[in-house]
Amino acid sequence: MSQDTPERRRLKEEIRQQRPFDSPQEEAFLNLLRTTSILHQSLARKLKAWKLTPTQYNVLRILRGAHPETLPCQEVGKRMVTPQPDVTRILDRLEALGFVMRSRDTPDRRVVRATITEDGVSLLAALDEPVREWLVLSLGHFEDKELERAIQFLEMARSGL
Repeated sequence: MSQDTPERRRLKEEIRQQRPFDSPQEEAFLNLLRTTSILHQSLARKLKAWKLTPTQYNVLRILRGAHPETLPCQEVGKRMVTPQPDVTRILDRLEALGFVMRSRDTPDRRVVRATITEDGVSLLAALDEPVREWLVLSLGHFEDKELERAIQFLEMARSGL
């Protein structure tokens, strides 16, 4: 069981848990999930003004990173921060909004390729500064050394899986 100290009561209070965590691993895992959820919700509120979800924003950033090249839809899915089972549906919505175009691959007609449109590039350009400000608001209270340690910690956690 993990130590129940005043510094470690915040998560318990937030999720209204009465008993101690079974292990430091459980407490760390639940803290990661809780933090991810809160950051995701906060980003969703920020992007709402542009009628985008964090997932759609992620797809547009992936396509902007590949621009002017196209990417197979399957590759878009592999590059997503939070993989989604239905990339096609996400691309459908972004295409309907005019931010993405899709086409069939010439050598293999089964492959559908996606690219960001100029409207999509313009949208992301308009979002760059507000998202940068949101990042500073959300994580700017950390020193660079602390962020580097957090990055290393999170990469170590993923490397074990």
